[in-house]
Amino acid sequence: MKIKDVAEIPPITAGDDSELRELLHPDRDDVELGCSLACAVVKPGRSTLPHRLASSEIYYLIFGSGVMHIGDEEAPVHAGHCVYIPKGETQWIENTGRIDVAFLCLVDPAWRQEDEEILSD
Repeated sequence: MKIKDVAEIPPITAGDDSELRELLHPDRDDVELGCSLACAVVKPGRSTLPHRLASSEIYYLIFGSGVMHIGDEEAPVHAGHCVYIPKGETQWIENTGRIDVAFLCLVDPAWRQEDEEILSD
């Protein structure tokens, strides 16, 4: 059985400038998965940097609200929303609320640094 507590995972600053805690990754955990799972946080008034992945991604918002940008589209999002991001699409999320936006990031196939392109800084 594999159980991880997100509160016990030290955060890192991801390439997109979110605060990230990696929960499961097949290269670093003893799991047979084709995907990876992380939890990201964006502070109020901040946004992630525009970026794109060679993998498909799903965001599931745990709490907070903001605006999701994918390609030329944008839409308001809040806790309980699930967002599909096709591979290769430019994406970023803005926190437009007063509390942190926290979301799960499921990347399939599993996230790899060489598969991510940051488009601005």
